[in-house]
Amino acid sequence: MKADRRLTILGVLLIVMSMTMATQYATTKVGYEFAVVHPSDADIRFIGSDNSSDSNGRVLRVEDGTNASGHKNVKIVLGDWMPNSEKNYTAAFGIVNEEGFKVNISHINVSGTGTTWMNIWLHGDRDVDAPSDGTAVKVVTAGAANFDADNEVWTLGAGNGDPDDMSNDTVTQLSTPWDETAHVRYSINDANNSVNETSDFVWVQVALDIPSDAANLSYSGTIWVHFKATTIT
Repeated sequence: MKADRRLTILGVLLIVMSMTMATQYATTKVGYEFAVVHPSDADIRFIGSDNSSDSNGRVLRVEDGTNASGHKNVKIVLGDWMPNSEKNYTAAFGIVNEEGFKVNISHINVSGTGTTWMNIWLHGDRDVDAPSDGTAVKVVTAGAANFDADNEVWTLGAGNGDPDDMSNDTVTQLSTPWDETAHVRYSINDANNSVNETSDFVWVQVALDIPSDAANLSYSGTIWVHFKATTIT
């Protein structure tokens, strides 16, 4: 009887241990959706403004060849300049936030060739040279980023989700119509300037300072704009 009792207790312990150590599995489903859209229609979008010196339209554009291939990638075309020259595009392009909450631009950096001749500012007044604009923040000097991911150099106000317009004061809506030549939306409004932390847009000035010994070549690369946002309200 004692042996049977021990075996019974051992069996109960084994059952309890197997129940304690049992692995449980479950499956649930979560749907998702997203869309790929034109860069001028995205939730954070790019718009044109200044005309390029190459006489083929705005500095910011989606080129015909790119359109024909089905890809909609924007680029800025800064023209042809001789050695020992300077060129400033006060509104090479604009950045517009259409999300329903504020978005911070932490920093901008550039990569490619000829970057050491490039300076970039974020500022509010489209037609004013950035160094003379009291709102301006110089984000790139001679190709080197002045800030990093730990910074917040400009805050874009909440947008309204409509790519047809942008706002400097959250009330007044400024039209961003379509440019059929550059294949981007644009604005040339000089009456309403961007206000940091309020307006849902900001202007990007790109300036070239080409040295006297620059080689006669074509230069190209990428401008990286970094964003971050806190959605807690």
